[in-house]
Amino acid sequence: MGGVLPAGSPSVVALGGGHGLHASLTALRTLRDELSVGDLTAVVTVADNGGSSGRLRQEFGVLPPGDLRMALAALCGDDEWGQTWAQLFQHRFAGEGPMQGHAIGNLVIVGLWELMGDHVRALDWAGTLLGARGRVLPMATSPIDITAVVRSTPDSATTTVHGQVQIATAPGEIVQVALDPAEPEACPEAVQAILDAEWVVLGPGSWFTSVIPHLMVPGLRIALEETKAKVLLLLNLSDQEGETAGYGPEQHLDALFDHAPGLQVHAVVADSTAVLDVDRLRAVVEARGASLVLGDLAVPGEPRHDPARLASCLKAVIED
Repeated sequence: MGGVLPAGSPSVVALGGGHGLHASLTALRTLRDELSVGDLTAVVTVADNGGSSGRLRQEFGVLPPGDLRMALAALCGDDEWGQTWAQLFQHRFAGEGPMQGHAIGNLVIVGLWELMGDHVRALDWAGTLLGARGRVLPMATSPIDITAVVRSTPDSATTTVHGQVQIATAPGEIVQVALDPAEPEACPEAVQAILDAEWVVLGPGSWFTSVIPHLMVPGLRIALEETKAKVLLLLNLSDQEGETAGYGPEQHLDALFDHAPGLQVHAVVADSTAVLDVDRLRAVVEARGASLVLGDLAVPGEPRHDPARLASCLKAVIED
C-alpha cells in the first residue's frame, strides 16, 4: 500500500474518528506521498450507534463501519483512481427506501467482514482495493458503547446518558465518560502499531466520543504509556455544542488528562486563532512536559482543519 519508503521516514499512528481523523489522515497521507513520513496507520473508534453505521451494527452485529470508511477514504491518493474510489466509498444512497442513507463504503466493508470473517483482514483488503496510502484498524475487536455522566446545570444532579449519538445531543456538561464494556479488548494489530511507531497523533475530533475513548481501552492505554513514540496532540479549532460547549484549549486538555493521567505528550498543536491566552496555554502544556506549537490550521472562514496547512505544520514538528 503506497510502495517502498526510504529508510529514516518515521512511522506514524493516528488515533481518532469521524471528520477529525479524516483531516489528520489527509494531512499525514500528503506527507507520506512526499516521503516525509513512512508507514501510516489509523486506529479508529468503534462506538458509533447512529445513522448507517448504527443500522448495520444493529442488524449484523458488526463493528460500526462509518468511521473506518472515512479513514480509508482519507488515505486514498489524489490521482483519478484514488479520488474515484474515495468518492464512491463516501457516496450515500438517496431515495426513501430501506437503502436510504447507507454509504456504499459501509456496505462494502460489512460485506468483506461477512466474506472473510476477520475485521482486520477485510479492512486490509478494502485498503488494497482503494489503493490506500496506509492501514486502517479498529481500536477494539468488538463494538463499544459510550456512557456519559452529564450535569444539566452547575447545581443540578447528574444523569447518565448512553450512546454516542445521545451523548452528542444531550444538553448540559459532560462530567465523565465510560465505555461499555468497561475493558474492551484492544485490536492486537493496533497495539503493535503504537508500540512500533515513532509518532502517535491523537485528535482532533469529538473530544469525549472520538478522542478520549482510545485512552480508555486498556490495551491501547498501556501501549501509549509504554511506546517510545512521541505523542502529538491535535486540539480542536473550537468547542463543540453538545460535548464541549464553552471549552477552551485548557479545558480540552484537562478533560483528556482526567481520563488518562499517565499519558505523556511531546507536543500540543493548536490553531493560533483559537487560543485567547497563549501564555496561559503554554504554561498548561509545559506543565505536562510538552511543547506548544501554534499555526494557522483552519480553512479560511470555516470551522474545520485545512489538510494542506495541517500537513505543513505536522511536517515541521516531525522533522524538527
